[in-house]
Parts: sequence; structure tokens; C-alpha cells
Amino acid sequence: MIYLDNAATTLQKPHSVISQMNECMKHYCANSGRGGHKLTMLMGEKIYECREKLAKLFGVESPTSIVFTNNTTAALNIAIKGLVDKNSHVVISGMEHNSVLRPVVSCAGSYTIAKADKTGFVSAKSIEDCVKENTALIVVTHASNVAGTINPIKQIGEFAKKNNIPFLVDAAQTAGVIDIDVKRDNISLLAFAGHKMLYGPTGTGGLYVAPNIKLRTIIEGGTGTMSASFTQPDFMPDMLESGTLNTVGIVGLSKGVDFINKTTIKAIREKEVLLTGRLIDGLSNMDFVKVYGGQNRVGVVSFLIDEMDSVEISQRLDNEFGIATRGGLHCAVLAHQTLGTQSTGLTRFSISEFTTKQNIDYAIKCVSKFKK
Repeated sequence: MIYLDNAATTLQKPHSVISQMNECMKHYCANSGRGGHKLTMLMGEKIYECREKLAKLFGVESPTSIVFTNNTTAALNIAIKGLVDKNSHVVISGMEHNSVLRPVVSCAGSYTIAKADKTGFVSAKSIEDCVKENTALIVVTHASNVAGTINPIKQIGEFAKKNNIPFLVDAAQTAGVIDIDVKRDNISLLAFAGHKMLYGPTGTGGLYVAPNIKLRTIIEGGTGTMSASFTQPDFMPDMLESGTLNTVGIVGLSKGVDFINKTTIKAIREKEVLLTGRLIDGLSNMDFVKVYGGQNRVGVVSFLIDEMDSVEISQRLDNEFGIATRGGLHCAVLAHQTLGTQSTGLTRFSISEFTTKQNIDYAIKCVSKFKK
């Protein structure tokens, strides 16, 4: 199978990720913070080591500002529900995933959707125009999981900082591919996936919380610290990490970050741009195919074939050609409303560091066979 559904999760992982998870399961998969023996101490060291690597990757000063979660969705919920209440106004963009839209709708007093252009680009000006006196949070996706278009988070962050508004970035599609520095980019909260372009296993993700941000706790319970207290610890990361962590997953994620560092963000991005451009050029040369999104994008390319249903296209690519894609609304109805594709959905190709030119050329050849 040619796997081009990496925006959902990367299928091919570095060998080091798999082997280290296997090693952990065999020899030291104890419960960090739940005992004083050597194995719990070793597991604690491995978890902290991963925090350190992630902190360095994102320009974070203190590793304890990194909270481990099961995925980006959990990280976004922790951030949004930890800051927003019925007295709050929130600004989100017209390209947000349901993992942003739904918690905002459920807990904010009001919200405004900043318009994106026809390529899915969200300008800093569109965000600025939506801010009110009681705006408690700005949330913007770094790159849409539908259009792939990269948004100007540094400029948006500068505006948010100037106006003392917390800024939450959804980096599900960019962490590991685009250089992110929370200080340079003025990011207050960064939600990221471990299982996508960081090449960790499913069930891994995280949230960066700036030192000046105090979140309400959503889940409370055992943390391995302050066990005599009736109340949740008030320090990071314990206050936001109740219960047993996905220790095996975190060990794998740690090796995924090693892979990113060894390969380098620069090299990964250069390859992504090359393959994405090759794919877009190939699809755009077909008069019966419409490609969505802008030129400056991650490796996400969504398209339609003569108004065919996108799920049907995806199913045919799988059944007839052995290509894994994603069709439909991609859990991002706002994005499809912006692009005008809410009735048809889109078929999405998404690449990874393990995608080859041969994979791209084969995908283009297979789409060409859809011509009536």
C-alpha cells in the first residue's frame, strides 16, 4: 500500500521508535512517580528526558512547561477549558479543527470566527478585527489539516502579546516540520501531536503552557506528588497530568524527536516542499481536478474530481490502486465552509518524511485514470 494519510497519523515510524518501545515494555515499563524503586526512577528519567527534548525543539525554557497528553485534541481542550468561561469571548479562525470549535462553543460566552481567504490563509488583520474588550483567548491553527496553508503565527502572536491576550496555536500538522519557537513566535500555549510529524506512536501529544498562564484543572487525581493533599497540586506539570502517563508512548516519542533532530527540520521541510510541489503540479495539470489551498503549505494536498463525492474518490484509490487517503470533512467543518466544500468534502493526500517521489508519481498517475 502507498500510505498518503500522514495528516491523520504517520504510519511508518523510525526503527528506533519501535525498538525503544519494545525495550521499555520488556525491561523498565514501571509507573513513574508511583514508587521509590529503581525502575520507577528510571522511567521518570526517561519521561523527563522527553520533556527536555520537546522543550528544546520548541524553544521552551523550562521542560516542566511541557504537559503530556494523549493527542492534540486533549491538549486543546485542556488549554481552552482551562482559560475560558461564560464571561469570555474567544477569537478562532475559519480554518479550525472541531477540536477547537467544539470546546469553544461549549464553554465560551461568545466567540468570533475570523475569516480566511479562499486558500485557507488567516491574516493577522482578520484576527485583529475580531478582538473585543473581553477577548480571553485567540486560537489559530498553524496549518490547516484540510488546505495545508501555513498561517502567520508570529505576526498574530505579536498582536496578541501587545494586547495581553493569550495565544493558543494548534500545531498538529506543523510540529516536526516547521520551525517553532514559542518565545520568538509569542505563543502562550502550543498544542501538538506526538503521533504525526514527530513520529511517535498513537496516544501521544502535548501542550506547552507559558509560565504566565494559569489554567484551571480539567482532570484531577493521583500525580505521584503531594499525596496527602485533598486538592490538586498547583505546579507544573503535575497539576495537568493526573493518572498514569502513556510511558511506553513517551519513550517512543522521545526517539521520534531524536529522529527529527538528526534529520533536521530544515531538511525535512525542504523535502516536504519538493514533494508537495510535485504533487500539486501533477494534479493541477488535469482539467478535471481542482486542488485547494495556497502555495505556502505543509504536505497536505486536498482536491476534488469533477464534483465527485470525496469519500468515493478515496475508496476507489484504496480499492483499485492501493493508496491510503482521507475523504470527507476531516473533522473540520469550518474549514470546508470556508473553502465551499462542505457538501462534497475533499480527498486529501498527506505526505511524511518517508514518502518518496515514486509514491507521488504513482498517486498522480492513478488520479489521471479517473478522467471520464
